[in-house]
Amino acid sequence: MTHTSPALSPGGRFRAAIRAERPLQLIGVINAYCARMAEATGFRALYVSGGGVAVNSLGVPDLGISTVDDVVTDVRRITDVSDLPVLVDIDTGWGGAFNIARTIKSMAKAGAAAVHIEDQISAKRCGHRPGKGLVSSAEMCDRIKAAVDARLDADFVIMARTDALASEGLDKAIDRAQAYVAAGADMVFPEAVPDLASYAKFKHALKVPILANITEFGQSPMFSCAELATVEVDMVLFCCAAYRAMNAAALKVYQTIRAEGTQKNQLSAMQTREEMYQLIKYHAYEQKLDQLFTLNKPQ
Repeated sequence: MTHTSPALSPGGRFRAAIRAERPLQLIGVINAYCARMAEATGFRALYVSGGGVAVNSLGVPDLGISTVDDVVTDVRRITDVSDLPVLVDIDTGWGGAFNIARTIKSMAKAGAAAVHIEDQISAKRCGHRPGKGLVSSAEMCDRIKAAVDARLDADFVIMARTDALASEGLDKAIDRAQAYVAAGADMVFPEAVPDLASYAKFKHALKVPILANITEFGQSPMFSCAELATVEVDMVLFCCAAYRAMNAAALKVYQTIRAEGTQKNQLSAMQTREEMYQLIKYHAYEQKLDQLFTLNKPQ
């Protein structure tokens, strides 16, 4: 069941979700079926990770290898089955001002509600890995201006991600974030934040919604939503948890079948056929076929 009004634009639904849930849980989905499961669970907003696309759709590292078309393909499939607003990771925007404009228009056309664009160099790295290189604050502001200029719906969210904390420290990272807001960013995503006090400083300095990325095995502690609410974090992102669990489970099934020649010892770990049918509304599709085609009608 959708939690926000389809009459609003995707960006409007995203902003409404932030107002409705404090902090808003953003859950990562890697495909349309995951979007259905997340919506059935009660989440109000979805997230498409650049790293998730790289690993799961392309089978490559999150090192700036994927393209805008790779990400748009996954976004379109997700928005085709869910009205929940989707925040999309667009890395560095995939080029200069005109490329960024194309990216924004492509994402909006695919049904995205929001994007975040980061201040790494084009040969980017995962936000929780060492060796990240940053562009100047001025160049990042130009990226944001290009993104804002390209949107056709004022509610479409342009979020600025800064990876500066790891290499430049908290104060300079906040300075950058303030410049990004002045350039037109609606919201800010400070990456790899080590403690609650730092989140509080970002929020106090910026006065716009901020996002906490609570990813597993990274540089940020696994703070709960309740803990992050105490420092007024507006959104909590769980970008990779589901696909990490899915991939571990799939690997176990592959290993078991290869070793034992049967999957029967893994059945208890599997979603049943009927559980899947319920989520994709399989029986309703069958009933429609029976209505439309005589050959499918029971004799």
